[in-house]
Amino acid sequence: MRIHVTRTGGFAGLSRHAEVDTSGRADAPQWHALADRALADGRGTPPKGVPDGFQYTITVDDDRTVYCADPHLTDEQRQLVSRVLGEGA
Repeated sequence: MRIHVTRTGGFAGLSRHAEVDTSGRADAPQWHALADRALADGRGTPPKGVPDGFQYTITVDDDRTVYCADPHLTDEQRQLVSRVLGEGA
């Protein structure tokens, strides 16, 4: 499973991208479960965010994409975004 996150917005309006490929990882089942929960509560279109807040696009395996924005991320979305941006390349 490939999980790609794009974060845009914030005070500077910069974009940040990261991706994690879970193939061959010992913790792949945890990544898959977290991604499934994060996607379940996402929107099919970009939501209206707040001024200077971040907006996120989460894509799994190039075929499932959801959108979310601060401050309305679920715990699962926030955790997945943080992990991907922290570990991804």
